[in-house]
Amino acid sequence: MSFRISLSGMNAASADLNVTSNNIANANTSGFKQSRAEFGDVFAVSGAGLSRNAIGAGVRLQKVAQQFGQGNVDFTGKSLDMALSGQGFFTLSSGGAMVYSRAGNFGADRDGFVVNPTGQRLQVFKPNVGGNGFDTGRLGDLQMSTGDSPPLQTSAVQVGTNLPGNATAPLIAPFDATDPSTYNHTTSLTVYDSLGASHTQSLYYTKTANPNEWELQTQIDGANVGGPQTLQYSSNGVLTSPATGSITLPTYTPPGGAGPLDITLDLGKSTQYGNAFGVAALVQDGYATGRLTSIEVDSSGVVNARYTNGVSSALGQVALTNFANPQGLQPLGDNGWAETSESGQARRGAAGTSEFGLVQGGALEASNVDLTEQLVNMITAQRNFQANAQMISTQDQITQTVINIR
Repeated sequence: MSFRISLSGMNAASADLNVTSNNIANANTSGFKQSRAEFGDVFAVSGAGLSRNAIGAGVRLQKVAQQFGQGNVDFTGKSLDMALSGQGFFTLSSGGAMVYSRAGNFGADRDGFVVNPTGQRLQVFKPNVGGNGFDTGRLGDLQMSTGDSPPLQTSAVQVGTNLPGNATAPLIAPFDATDPSTYNHTTSLTVYDSLGASHTQSLYYTKTANPNEWELQTQIDGANVGGPQTLQYSSNGVLTSPATGSITLPTYTPPGGAGPLDITLDLGKSTQYGNAFGVAALVQDGYATGRLTSIEVDSSGVVNARYTNGVSSALGQVALTNFANPQGLQPLGDNGWAETSESGQARRGAAGTSEFGLVQGGALEASNVDLTEQLVNMITAQRNFQANAQMISTQDQITQTVINIR
C-alpha cells in the first residue's frame, strides 16, 4: 500500500513539474495564461463508510486550472496589435467556429481581413447604416479598407473676416479682379468639386460710397460667380445685411465633367472693426480624394481608418466575449479557447461597457507568468518528488528487513 501511495505522490509531483514547465516555456507568449495544478487526497473508502482513523491512499490530480489574471501591457507601435486591460476575450472566427483569445497580435491577410497568426479572423460589430453607432447584435469579419476615400464637393464656406471701419471707396471703377486699385481687400481658399478636383475661390471686398457698406465679388478659378453682393454693417461693426448672414451663390459648373457647384457663404461672423483687414476664419466643408494613411484603435475598440484628406472612417468595433466561468473554457492551443457547458454561455459586448475591459491599440498583453514564482514552484515540486522517491526507498528497506527475518 505504501508503495502505491508514494507512487501517486511521485505522479502528482511529476504533473506539477509538467505544469510549471509549460508555464515557464510560455513566459514570452503573448496573451498566455498560466496554469495551476490542483490536487486532492485519495481514500480507499469514501462517504459514510470512511473511518475517522482511515489512512489516505495517496493523491490525485484533480484539475489543471488556468489563471486568467491580467498580464502586463507592452506597447509595440504596430497599429493592428491590441491588448485587453480587464475582463473579456477577443472573438475570432475559425472557419465559422467561434474561438476566444487574449492574444491581440493581429495582422492583415492578402484579402485585407484582420487575422491572428493562425488565420482566424477578428470579429467586430459592424457600423449601422448611416454611420450612427454599431450593430451590437451582428458579428462580422474586420476587413481593412483598400480603396480611396471618396471626395466631397464643397457646399458651404464660413467666412470670418474683419473689414476696416475707416476704409474709403476706391477711386477707380468698375471692379476688375486684375486691377488691385478697383477693390480694397481680397482673400482666397480652396474648394472641391464632385470629382475631388481643387478650385481657387477668391473673395474681393470693395468699399462703397455709402457708410458701413461693402460689395463682395466672388470668383472661382478666375470666373465671376454672380454679381456684387451688398454687405451692410451697423455703427457697432456688426453685420446687419444680409439678415441671415448667408449668401447663396449662383451655380457654377467647373470644367472637366464634374457636377455643378452650389456654394453658400456664411458671413455671420464677419465684422467691421478698427482700421486693419484680417481673416479670422475661412473654412469650407469639402475635401479631395484620400489615400489610407493609418489604422487606429481607440479604448472602446472602434477601429478607424484615417485618410490623407482628413477623413476618418469607422470599420467596426471589436467584439469582446466573456463567460461566467472562464476556467471552464476548453484550451485549443495557439492561445485559443472554446466555449463549453462548464464555461457558461458566451456573453458579448463592447469594450468599456458592463463587465468588459478596455482595448489598447498598438500594444500586446504579455504572458501573466511570474518566472520567480514558477522557479519556486519547480523547487517545491522537485522536493516533493524526491521525498516520495525516498519513501519508496524506505519501504523497500523495510520490506527487505522483513524478508530477511529468520
